[in-house]
Amino acid sequence: MASRKAFYLLVGLLMITGLGLTMYRHITFDIPWLPGEQKENWSIEAKVQFDAADKPVLASLAIPGTQPGFTQLNQQTASPGYGLAFTQKDNGARHAEWSIRQASGEQTLYYKVDMLLDQYAVPPNPSEPPELKLTIEKEPYLTAANQLIDRAQERSSTPYTLARELIQEFKNQSQNAQLLEQVKPQSRWIVQLLQKAGVPAREVHALSLEDGRRRQELVDYIQVFDGDDYQLFNPKTAEQGRPENLLLWEYHSGPVLELTGGSNSKVTFSMIEQEVPFGVALNQKFADEALINFSLYTLPLEEQALFKGILLIPVGVLVVVLMRILVGLKTSGTFMPVLIALAFIQTSLVTGLVGFLLIVGTGLLIRSYLSRLNLLLVARISAVIIMVIGIIAMFSILAYKLGLTEGMKVTFFPMIILAWTIERMSVLWEEEGPHQVVIQGGGSLLVAVLAYLAMNNELIRHLTFNFIGLQLVLMGLVLLAGNYTGYRLLELKRFKPLTDNHL
Repeated sequence: MASRKAFYLLVGLLMITGLGLTMYRHITFDIPWLPGEQKENWSIEAKVQFDAADKPVLASLAIPGTQPGFTQLNQQTASPGYGLAFTQKDNGARHAEWSIRQASGEQTLYYKVDMLLDQYAVPPNPSEPPELKLTIEKEPYLTAANQLIDRAQERSSTPYTLARELIQEFKNQSQNAQLLEQVKPQSRWIVQLLQKAGVPAREVHALSLEDGRRRQELVDYIQVFDGDDYQLFNPKTAEQGRPENLLLWEYHSGPVLELTGGSNSKVTFSMIEQEVPFGVALNQKFADEALINFSLYTLPLEEQALFKGILLIPVGVLVVVLMRILVGLKTSGTFMPVLIALAFIQTSLVTGLVGFLLIVGTGLLIRSYLSRLNLLLVARISAVIIMVIGIIAMFSILAYKLGLTEGMKVTFFPMIILAWTIERMSVLWEEEGPHQVVIQGGGSLLVAVLAYLAMNNELIRHLTFNFIGLQLVLMGLVLLAGNYTGYRLLELKRFKPLTDNHL
């Protein structure tokens, strides 16, 4: 009894662990359950224009990165003749820097970035509160600023409410607010007043995303910190929170564009919304993920393609186990149907069936002649392997000559397995007759076809590749099936006479 409890405990542990890992990947990394889903992706192009003064030029454009709500997929530039470098400053701000020894006249530089709409996006460097900078203004601006702060503090209790009340002061165009706006823009004053009141805040530049828009400019927002958390405020409306489809372009208290060697600079933005396949998006999203992800998307594409086939093998194994243990089908070799099913995936089902029957049938005829030579087993199997290779080569050439390109795919069949299959069937024919050959050969083909249908299913291919934890679930099911000791379905026909007599 103790061993049975340990067995069921092991199976339960495998099931719970596998399903837990599957749910974790779905919730944490936003991996969908169904294949074919599309991800919303924004392609944004920044156009930098300026007049060069016939001398060395250095242009540094602030660029966005992964941030809450958005994951950066890729970026590219178009700047003929310019040197390009992507830099990162100490505060985490990222820039694209163009440089050229000499330029004159109107210059145009392009920067394009793809941002994936991703509710689970985690920025590599979370936003930290800026250092407080106290700016001393001259009179009468100092008195006006102090009065604005005093009035706002009377009606506020938190950093967020203080920010909202200061924005309302400028929105209502009080006399003090009108006086201050003659010197600086409203958003800069609000940041300065908040910092003067001891509240970390800064001005950020954002882009409101709208499909098909061209020549758009950045809008200003106020980022107000309350401890480690922050909120965005619209300096014109006092609206708190981040609007939908708002991308923070520059959010490290720096300029959007720094230019040396030019004048009359301007940056405009164009954007389009695109739907990208789920697989393409995750390939790029997880390209530099941490080890804890354990995602196959972190592997090179060649290895990903390899694992897409390997991870299907446990599905085929489960089909073989169920058909042999529960149904009672006999196969030529235990897991030969799985390898044949893998070949069917490469060749297509009809082409694979025809090729398998031709190769095995021809091989059995030639093997019958080899049996008369009384060869040793190793030599006989070696001869069969060479024979199978020759048959496959002959069929491939014949298919090519006849224009049947599908027939050339018979090279995907596992040659060693085919050789052993021919050898086993030949021995079975000699020992038990052709009836058993048909039973085991037909059973092998039937199981191979069922395994192919399961392994080639789009949903199963999607789940096995994206949720590795399901391999533990498959193992648990195999162990449960291996513990079955009852009657097989094909054995129940022995009880048919009892049923007839009862009737």
